[in-house]
Amino acid sequence: MKQSIMARQFALMAGLILLCFALLLSTILPLSYRYMLEQRRASLEENAEFIALMSSISLARGYSLQSPDLSTQYSFAAMMADSTLLVCDTEGRVVYSTDGDTVGYYMGRRIPAPIADTLMAGGTYTALSTLGSIWPEERYNVGVPIYHYLDSDYIIGMVFIALNMEGFHGLVDDLASLVFWCILLTLLVAFLASLILSRRQSEPLRKMAVVAREYGHGSFSARIPDADLRRDEIGELASAFNAMAQSLEQSENRRRDLIANLSHELKTPLTTISGFTDGILDGTVPPEKIDSSLEIISAESRRMSRLVRQMLDLSRLQQTGPEKFAPLDIAEIMRRVLLSLESKIDGHQLDVDAELPDDAVQVLGDADGLTQVVYNLLDNAIKFSPPGGVIGVSLTKQGQKAVISVKNQGETIPPEELSRIFERFHKTDRSRSVDRDGVGLGLYIVKSILDNHRENITVTSEDGVTVFSFALPLA
Repeated sequence: MKQSIMARQFALMAGLILLCFALLLSTILPLSYRYMLEQRRASLEENAEFIALMSSISLARGYSLQSPDLSTQYSFAAMMADSTLLVCDTEGRVVYSTDGDTVGYYMGRRIPAPIADTLMAGGTYTALSTLGSIWPEERYNVGVPIYHYLDSDYIIGMVFIALNMEGFHGLVDDLASLVFWCILLTLLVAFLASLILSRRQSEPLRKMAVVAREYGHGSFSARIPDADLRRDEIGELASAFNAMAQSLEQSENRRRDLIANLSHELKTPLTTISGFTDGILDGTVPPEKIDSSLEIISAESRRMSRLVRQMLDLSRLQQTGPEKFAPLDIAEIMRRVLLSLESKIDGHQLDVDAELPDDAVQVLGDADGLTQVVYNLLDNAIKFSPPGGVIGVSLTKQGQKAVISVKNQGETIPPEELSRIFERFHKTDRSRSVDRDGVGLGLYIVKSILDNHRENITVTSEDGVTVFSFALPLA
């Protein structure tokens, strides 16, 4: 069953919120309840002791516990304490009582003997009870003895002050209700926040899914809009997705170009071979031209063979990665390549200006691949150098790099061609008349090998001098 990001996010946030509130309810509310009850207890004790002291002073002045003047003071004290007041004689009989606006409602009732004995012995009474069924419900009671004003060892009565727990519980219920509404409001905010955040997160993901489906159907032109506007991980993922799409589109375009170029390159020799072969077979080609026609067929066949071989070499070289690199002497490789091309150099009547160190120059790379790079660059320099010209080869150290340069004299390459000479099957206009045997893969292979080595190759062509340069890390 599919579960949306919003549902999972809301469930997580709601769970965390409920857990936090559960911890708060299990700790804060009981602590708050005990704290408020302790505060009321302390307040009731202060009021009870004050009423006991007031009664003691009044009795010392000749008043009795039933005196109207003393009753007025009792009523005022009970009203200020917002509690029920009982004044009892030494036998525990209620001689004055007040419960809100009702005065004397509990007159004549007796306090339970154990409680009265405790107070007559000088103790105090604090408990949640009905006070021997005097109260119709449990109340929080505080009782203190009334001492004689002139004799602190003589108890002349007792005072009970009680808090109706209904009001106190109502306060607790109000607090719990407030917490409940806070939880509800917080959950509502969490739901809205989850909705907004999940939509913000899921929208680019949905767009990615749509774009990915288009890629599955072979269309690589689709992009995720506004990917660069986000500054979070989703935006980074969307940007990476667009970059991947662009790379896929470029790869697909290169694949199509490769097929088109390869078809074009193969079509020309095949057409030539087929035409001359048919001409020889049907007698269109005169006997005196058969040998020359066969030479053309042979040349075109070799050209096709070179094309296929270079494509196979390119495929192999593109599979060579850093894990196959090893230390090698690049100076020795350059010397061997120069020796292998000696006859070709002499055939073009060229001079070589070689600046190679006598000592070994160890670099890290693929020996076969770098040999192919040096060979292709030198072969290219030989092709486009005029007879009697000079080709230059140099190897120097610059920091932690070995820099290799190959230069030749000849026609200057136009600036608009410099950016394209490393493309597959690309041949400049001047090369079409000079390099009839080439297939336009030499420099592309050079760039592919150096790309595998994470290195770049540069080319400059000014005043009839063309220079190719690249660097390799020293081992």
